[in-house]
Amino acid sequence: MAWRNGCEEVAQSKPLFLTIYTVVIIGIVVSFFYVFSAIYSSNNLLSSPSTVSSSFSHDNQPPRDQTLNISQSEVIHNVPPPSLEPQNASTKSLWDVPPLDKKMPALETFRLTKELVQQRVKDNVVIVTFGNYAFMDFILTWVKQLTDMEVTNFLVGAMDTKLLEALYWKGVPVFDMGSHMSTVDVGWGSPTFHKMGREKVILIDAILPFGFELLMCDTDMVWMQNPLPYLARYPEADVLTSSDQLIPTVVDDSLEVWNEVSGAYNIGIFHWRPSESSKKLAKQWKEMLLADDKIWDQNGFNDIVRKSLGPSVGDDSGLVYAFDGNLKLGILPASIFCSGHTYFVQAMYQQLRLKPYAVHTTFQYGGTEGKRHRLREAMLFHDPPEYYNPPGGFLSFKPFIPKGLLLSGEHNVESHFALVNYQIKQIRTALAIASLLNRTLVMPPLWCRIDRLWYPHPGILEGTLTRQPFLCPLDHVFEVNVMLKKLPEEEFGPEIAIREYSIIDNPSLPSEVKNSWLDVQLCKEGTPDCDASDNTTLGGFLKFPKHSNEETFMKIFSPFKDVKVIKFSSVQDAFTGFTNKEREERFRNRVKRYVGIWCCVLDHDPGHIYYDMYWDEKPGWKAIPPQTPEDDHPPW
Repeated sequence: MAWRNGCEEVAQSKPLFLTIYTVVIIGIVVSFFYVFSAIYSSNNLLSSPSTVSSSFSHDNQPPRDQTLNISQSEVIHNVPPPSLEPQNASTKSLWDVPPLDKKMPALETFRLTKELVQQRVKDNVVIVTFGNYAFMDFILTWVKQLTDMEVTNFLVGAMDTKLLEALYWKGVPVFDMGSHMSTVDVGWGSPTFHKMGREKVILIDAILPFGFELLMCDTDMVWMQNPLPYLARYPEADVLTSSDQLIPTVVDDSLEVWNEVSGAYNIGIFHWRPSESSKKLAKQWKEMLLADDKIWDQNGFNDIVRKSLGPSVGDDSGLVYAFDGNLKLGILPASIFCSGHTYFVQAMYQQLRLKPYAVHTTFQYGGTEGKRHRLREAMLFHDPPEYYNPPGGFLSFKPFIPKGLLLSGEHNVESHFALVNYQIKQIRTALAIASLLNRTLVMPPLWCRIDRLWYPHPGILEGTLTRQPFLCPLDHVFEVNVMLKKLPEEEFGPEIAIREYSIIDNPSLPSEVKNSWLDVQLCKEGTPDCDASDNTTLGGFLKFPKHSNEETFMKIFSPFKDVKVIKFSSVQDAFTGFTNKEREERFRNRVKRYVGIWCCVLDHDPGHIYYDMYWDEKPGWKAIPPQTPEDDHPPW
């Protein structure tokens, strides 16, 4: 009654008061509705399914791992409007971490369906990668690079529930592949590795019938540009694939000339449109692999696609008819959709003045650790903050290489080993000093005069853009996986941590490290200001005598234990060796395993040559392959 009387009074009042009363009443109604909706939405968002898979606990909390954590400044907070529908996990904003008191949804929530994929699709395209927990840091690097480019139409397939859970708690759109895969690194070529390849084919065959374009990627590749505008340039293509092509067939950003490509099609990066031919290809490829577990997925793809190859699709499309004669195939240019060789060895994109879209860490020799290290050298890997500020600080040095070792004479096996051995000796000394001072060694850039491959070659491959000499990846010479492996201290001495040569220039290096620096200049003892008993510095500069022993190092550098970076102008003749012979022996046991092989000379079997960390202690040492089967073993 009071409400009605109020309305009647308003109706009989002046127009100004009528307007005021109307606004107030509408405001009350809107406010009431908003509060009610917000409460209802919150209840839905915080509720959890009544049943949870046995793989998850109702009390699950975000796992505490050592992988990449995005800082608060990088978190994207998108506040959704009030909704009367429960929010699906896959539609959450990227990096919008679920609240700690939220329970883990049931495993079936993450099942791959058309509806789940639809929530991530943009312009009918979805980008997908997949892996197990061992590749968590690769996956987070992949995700962050895409989100930094404002590309969000992607999904990550989890091959184990540990990865699924970890990605969910980081706000990454994830689905369950139902693979029940091991959480550890499976290793290239292993049976589990081949199982992962089959999972990829099954995944492609499952997604294409949904009607979406699919850009499928391996986790060991990184993005440097948004690839979608490039792929959209070829709307007729059923499949666009990367390749292992090492010799450029084009010098711009157009597709490779298909009939000049000799390298295998690489399935680490390829784009599928949901045409009848592409769906037919995926189905037959899957059936081929499931029928014979000895076929490598990439070989199977190449065999089936090349069953029919040619003619070209028109004059200027860059495409070729393949597979069943109807499939339109394009080969992405290796200069900008790079392999581990065209990017890290040839630097093809630099020489052709192109901007790369992606690099896939193929053509490398250090396992998963080697892939990480290559990406870190190129500053393309995202590590947690503690990686850039290790306990004990860094030890760095400026390598010295005579001009003649780099440039004089022919580029051949002998000149290559002379150059590399000269660098190995300096790195050996730096490793010893780092071990002594308990510091992380910043490995220097490494120069090579000839390439490394898996088969005999004349030094570099004819037709490639490999320059001589060139900055070669660390895994060309060193066993990066061994350097980073935990070895028993009683046999191999204390661990010696390493970092990539570019870390000092990495924008992620914190200011507290950049601003805590000591430059060390080697000097000849007895000359002015070169006194082993003097550890005074002037403006972050210290003179230190050559040929110093363990006691001198400890005496002079102990007061600088809180300095983050100690950089030597040189390490040549800096250290005479460990005083404790047992420690010396354990150190030698460790570092002599750090070097690998070069491969391979022509006209000799075997054709590989072992690097030797202590080559200079062996009179008459020569860079030759093993001459007998008994000689074919590492020098240790």
